[in-house]
Amino acid sequence: MRLFAAVLPPAPVVAELAASVDALRALPGGEGLRWTEPSGWHFTLAFYGEVADDVVPELSERLARAARRTAPFALAVRGGGQFGRGRALWAGAAGDLAALRLLAGRADAAGRKAGVAMEEHRRYRAHLTLARSRAAWEVAEYVRVLDLFAGREWAVDELTLVRSRLPVSGVAGEQPRYEVVGRWALGSDG
Repeated sequence: MRLFAAVLPPAPVVAELAASVDALRALPGGEGLRWTEPSGWHFTLAFYGEVADDVVPELSERLARAARRTAPFALAVRGGGQFGRGRALWAGAAGDLAALRLLAGRADAAGRKAGVAMEEHRRYRAHLTLARSRAAWEVAEYVRVLDLFAGREWAVDELTLVRSRLPVSGVAGEQPRYEVVGRWALGSDG
């Protein structure tokens, strides 16, 4: 299974961001981008890649432990930026970013301790991918609009393990499908 750990924004936060993204889609060049679907918006904490079925129980137990050790915290979608010279446009985060980084570190460690072969550890940067492009494109206006976005704050109270099913049909515009395979409440250790 292709898996990652994530924080999923609640429906009212997604709806609020979706209204702002509609304005981005209307900007010149917006029609040429591959926009991600709101149903798939998430803050990735740790990407595990392909994980053998027999490793998932150990990974799940370690993620449950990471969640129990992390108190709920406040987060909001705010601002944005780009990666790869305009190949990816993203929305950023505000709130208790130290707690978000701590949870990301714990999710990363859970994968490594469960025996998941992971990429080299990099400093965590909270982002929610909104659009991608195969070629570099001018993102300044998109980032300017995102910089004005300040979403409502919510209490992050769970850690999720998500399965990603990549498109295989070759249909233009087809999106990955995400399904939650595990949820753990934060701070349940008391």
